[in-house]
Amino acid sequence: MIAFVSGPVAALAPGSAVIEVGGVGMLVQCAPATLAPLRIGEPVRLATSLVVREDSLTLYGFANDDERQTFELLQTASGIGPKVAQAMLAVHRPDALRVAVQRGDAKALTAVPGIGPKGAQKLLIELKDRLGAPTGSVPAQQHVRAAGPAPWSDQLHAALVGLGFAPREAEDAVVAVTPEAEAQERPDISALLRSALRSRNRAR
Repeated sequence: MIAFVSGPVAALAPGSAVIEVGGVGMLVQCAPATLAPLRIGEPVRLATSLVVREDSLTLYGFANDDERQTFELLQTASGIGPKVAQAMLAVHRPDALRVAVQRGDAKALTAVPGIGPKGAQKLLIELKDRLGAPTGSVPAQQHVRAAGPAPWSDQLHAALVGLGFAPREAEDAVVAVTPEAEAQERPDISALLRSALRSRNRAR
């Protein structure tokens, strides 16, 4: 089990980052909100979960231990693999998922790409006794942020494309959340990503 990786960011792609650990480049699959604050050359610490398959070893990265633990718990539900679990955390923070399951909020789960109404109802039943109660807080992200980040719109657009949206769809989603972003002194990319995904889900 690789619990975390720590080191400078060597490379970034829409769905992954390469972290240099002891002279070795570790490829880590990450959700867009986890990737958004990262900058090449800057140090970072990511909680990680290693997914072992017959033909591959894939390392998934998270902003904190709570996200990693939730990612692993989500996969105990039937039909939920690492990609869907990661998509669920891209849309909802761990506590938001706990609240949704606790309240039986199927609509919140259908905001995740790839989860339909029937699948959401099944997940509510399976996850009810697994995720636990909301903690009431969201752990601070453990990234070291670089100065001068890219404009929030560029970060959000890249995050949406990384989740599989067409560039035009991503542009429409960015436009939809622009009023929310402009109302913030420092736009929260994670919150804007969740709003953008909800807006696209309603539009489909």
